[in-house]
Amino acid sequence: MERELALEFVRVTEAAALASGRFMGRGDKMAADEAAVNGMRCLLDTINFDGVVVIGEGEMDEAPMLYIGEKVGNGSEPKLDVAVDPLEGTNLVAKGLPNAIAVLAVAEKGCLLHAPDMYMEKIAVGPKAAGKIDLDAPIIDNLKAVADSLNKDISDLTVVILDRQRHEGIIEEIRNAGARIKLISDGDVAPAIAVAFENTGVDMLVGIGGAPEGVLAAAGLKCLGGELQGRLKPSNQQELERCKKMGIKDVNRVLRMEDIVKGEDVIFSATGITDGDLLKGVRYFGNGASTHSLVMRAKTGTVRFVEAVHRLDKKPKYALGAVLT
Repeated sequence: MERELALEFVRVTEAAALASGRFMGRGDKMAADEAAVNGMRCLLDTINFDGVVVIGEGEMDEAPMLYIGEKVGNGSEPKLDVAVDPLEGTNLVAKGLPNAIAVLAVAEKGCLLHAPDMYMEKIAVGPKAAGKIDLDAPIIDNLKAVADSLNKDISDLTVVILDRQRHEGIIEEIRNAGARIKLISDGDVAPAIAVAFENTGVDMLVGIGGAPEGVLAAAGLKCLGGELQGRLKPSNQQELERCKKMGIKDVNRVLRMEDIVKGEDVIFSATGITDGDLLKGVRYFGNGASTHSLVMRAKTGTVRFVEAVHRLDKKPKYALGAVLT
C-alpha cells in the first residue's frame, strides 16, 4: 500500500464522525449510525483502491451499504480487505457517553479474519506485555505477567471490562487479586487500543465482546506492537455453521495476532465522536467543526494524531453523511 492512503482513510473516519456527532445525546442511536454509515460509504469511493468489506454492518440482506462482501473504493490497485465500524458505540453517542469512535482498518487482500458477527473472548495488552499473555491461563497469571512487564504491582493495574452479567466471575477474580477495574457500558475497540498508550491509564482489556470489534482492535494493536488474543464464542448452531462457512474450522482454539491480522501492511484509522481516553470528540462551532483522529501504519510503525478544523459550508454533502439515493 502507498503511504498516502493512510491520510486518505483519515478523511473517511472524519466524515463518519462529523455526520454522526450531530446526534450526540439525542437518544436516537439508529439515526446516528445511519449518518455515520452514509458519511463513511461515500468517502470510500473517492479513494484509489479496490476494496472488499470483510467486517461491516452485516450481511447484504441486513444492511443497505457497507455490508460484508460489498466492493468499495474506485476500483484501482491495490486490492484490500476493509474492516469498518462507522459508529463504534451507538448507545454511547445516543446517551452522550465517552469513547464513541468511527473506525476503519485495511490490509492486503486475504489478511483480515472474516470474523462472524458473534461474541469473542478477548485479552488485549500494549507492546511491553506483548508475548507475555495467554488467553487459556487463569486471570491471576495474566495479571502477574502484565504487572511484571510494566514494572508495576498488580494493585496498580487498571483492567477494562464491559459491564455485563457474564463478567461477574472474572470481575470478582480481578478485584480479589487487587487490581483496579474500569467498567464500560459499550464499545470496546477504543479501550483495547488505549492499553498501548501509557498516558491513558489503561493496562489491559479482558472479557467477551463482539468478534468484528476484536478484528478492528487487533489491527490497531498490530500497528502499535501490542497484542490481542481471541476465541470465538458461537451461541447456537447457526453461528457455528457460519464460522465453518467462513473458513474457521476449530472455534475453540485461541486466535493469535497472525490468525486475526496477517502480514505487516495494515492501516488503522479512528476519529473520536465523543470524548474518550484516547481521542477528543467532535466539536461544532458556527459553520465549522473540529475532529481528533488517530491513524497508524504497521509497516512503518508510524502513529499520527491528527487534529483538523473543517469548514462545513465548503464540504460536499456526501462528506457530511448525506443519504445516498
